[in-house]
Amino acid sequence: MINDPVLINEWHVVGRSADLVEGQIKPARLLGEDLVLWRLNGQVMAWQDLCVHRGTRLSLGKVEADCLICPYHGWTYNNQGNCVRIPAHPDQAPPAKARVKVYKSQERYGAIWASLGEPSYDLPDLEEWQDPSYRTIISGPHPYHAHAPRAIENFLDMAHLPFVHEGYLGEPAQAEVNDYEAEVGPEGIIARDIRMWQPDPDGTGVGAIVSYTFRVFRPLLAHFCKEKYAAMLAVTPVDETHSIGWMMAGIQGREDVPEHALYDFQRLIINQDVPIVESQRPELLPLDLQAELHLRSDRTAIAYRKWLKDLGVTFGVA
Repeated sequence: MINDPVLINEWHVVGRSADLVEGQIKPARLLGEDLVLWRLNGQVMAWQDLCVHRGTRLSLGKVEADCLICPYHGWTYNNQGNCVRIPAHPDQAPPAKARVKVYKSQERYGAIWASLGEPSYDLPDLEEWQDPSYRTIISGPHPYHAHAPRAIENFLDMAHLPFVHEGYLGEPAQAEVNDYEAEVGPEGIIARDIRMWQPDPDGTGVGAIVSYTFRVFRPLLAHFCKEKYAAMLAVTPVDETHSIGWMMAGIQGREDVPEHALYDFQRLIINQDVPIVESQRPELLPLDLQAELHLRSDRTAIAYRKWLKDLGVTFGVA
């Protein structure tokens, strides 16, 4: 496990709820730790992917009679993680220490979230997921060969839209970013009324200036909203070199757009971001503000770097 006390005690997305059906087993990886996910009676379990007998991956096993069975010697674990049967010694009660490490998990916004530690906060309430006038989707996994803080900072950066997403979210000829403030408080970072011209912000084909509000709830959890559209990006720190992005979006109106087109658009935009993020040097996000040049359009990123430093985040940063 990667030793970052802040991120260990955070909630991270480890999969989509719809991808884990009853009785199914799926592997996942978080902060260098291999996990096995399985669903029983509607509840998701997230365990260390390790049989305590000979270290075999439990994700290679099967679910039977409400238990998870190791594929190597058939050791059988109940939904509390306790071994309840050893087939080679059926009359012997398994020792108390024959127990899988069980992690906290929950489901929200169409995602499975897990924590390797003890989260001191709950996930934020997203208005668009509670408002029936919004269509909601979760897009992912979107893999990055990069550290998670780099992906979050890219999400917060308005000035890249006219260039990386030319024709979709901006145009180089109208790349100006207005002056704005980014505030840090007990609930994270908020930057209001960041305006930029976009070629087709509402599906009518008519360009207009759009106002964004950004929030950073947790080190690897950020959100923006603009008129009739909102999205939260959760970036999962998989290991030392890989991250996975998950986008939870809400769209108001646009009932004429088929659902697959919404997913395709999310994938297109993130796939434009990925090579940029993967190319950035240094790979670790510099928290020393003297290490790179900054402009007023970078105020959200500056606040983000200062905030990570104050929180004590050590993974993915320099």
